[in-house]
Amino acid sequence: MSDNIIQLNEDLIKNNLKDLVRNSVEETLNALLDHEADELVNADKYERSGDRKGYRSGHYERNFSTTSGDVTLKV
Repeated sequence: MSDNIIQLNEDLIKNNLKDLVRNSVEETLNALLDHEADELVNADKYERSGDRKGYRSGHYERNFSTTSGDVTLKV
């Protein structure tokens, strides 16, 4: 009986860890894409600057499949 309880807890931990990894990957990749866009236009989001090289016209979402699950990227 106790083996079943331990197995259930291990499965729960594995699922939570998988979600944690997926969320961390999603946040990190989206932050990197946002930073790259800032560098390309030479200004932060909503920043008015004379050095600005272009405009940011929003983003669209794309799915990226990982071993931890699908990640939504804002491209």
